[in-house]
Amino acid sequence: MTPDIETIIIGGGVVGLAIARRLAVLGSETLVLERHERVGAETSSRNSEVIHAGIYYPPGSLRGRLCVDGKKQLYRFAEENGVTVNPCGKLVVATSEEDLPGLETIAARATANGVGDLRMLERTAAQRMEPELECIAALHSPSTGVIDSHGLMTALEGHLTEHGGQVVLSTEVLGIARDSDGNYAVTTRSGDNDSASSTVITCRNLVLAAGLEATQVGNLLQKDWPDGYAPPQTYPAKGHYFSLSRKAPFTHLIYPVPSGAWLGIHLTLDIAGQAKFGPDLQWIEEVDYSFDDPDGARRRTFITEVQRYWPGLPADELQPGYTGIRPKIYRQGEAPADFTFHGPKTHGLANLIALYGIESPGLTSALAIGDHVADMLFNRSD
Repeated sequence: MTPDIETIIIGGGVVGLAIARRLAVLGSETLVLERHERVGAETSSRNSEVIHAGIYYPPGSLRGRLCVDGKKQLYRFAEENGVTVNPCGKLVVATSEEDLPGLETIAARATANGVGDLRMLERTAAQRMEPELECIAALHSPSTGVIDSHGLMTALEGHLTEHGGQVVLSTEVLGIARDSDGNYAVTTRSGDNDSASSTVITCRNLVLAAGLEATQVGNLLQKDWPDGYAPPQTYPAKGHYFSLSRKAPFTHLIYPVPSGAWLGIHLTLDIAGQAKFGPDLQWIEEVDYSFDDPDGARRRTFITEVQRYWPGLPADELQPGYTGIRPKIYRQGEAPADFTFHGPKTHGLANLIALYGIESPGLTSALAIGDHVADMLFNRSD
């Protein structure tokens, strides 16, 4: 039986949109299903909007390779499509002697990942760039920047529709089954509870890009997965962001030396130049976007961490901002996992690509991820 459409993408975040755009440009009739009322309502719109350079990730990892490639594509795409970016650069700062080996490690990883523009700075050189900064040394990453993530998603959706694709909002996926012809039957529910309607749409190719719901969506295929395969478990990790009620005296992003997989409480700037601080890292059981700081302990921690590199922080002007949640596929205390793409060689089902653990630098890597998934689908790589 001929399917209703060639390709369905489940998940309308920045990664799902980038994949859909790439497949549509290549000529695949593509439909994106998004359960929320707008695209990018979860991870894609609740982050720092940073364009990462690719300096933190293990050499040879997908996170490193796709970040470096995606960064180049992202700057080019933004310029060609009128998406606002600020290539402001970043300083990774050592505030104690104990931080210096960490800077050396970052520099070595950056070189191994093909990032050749980092520059090690002594204290005086860093302070010439940022007079209110306190550090003993810093790494300057000039290719780091920030982007209007909402403008990016609008542009990606525009490309998709120009090539005959479509995004269907407020549509929840309830079930997925594989028929005797090898097509995928996707059962959906659209509308609110009073007027919800159920529809089955069939497709030849299926891409699961559901972010925080990746495991739940993957489990909808439980009856079809071959014996021995199960989707990775997703563990949500919340990050809180504080904002400054006045303009900060910085023109670069300021990051401390990372602690393990966590990049620390850093200072980023939005497109308008407004400062925000975060995120912290709180492992949670369920998705919950509330800002939790009933006794002010979180705020005090932020003040302490930020004053390590900005002693002049006006603490009384630090205000609660927002929260974001990352879809991690490793538990607290475990080694960080790489981006995970499961294709037929992993799970045994033809024409199906499932994405798990696409957290930072997912925004930076989105266009490169689109290329990677297209290659897996059409060139049958895995």
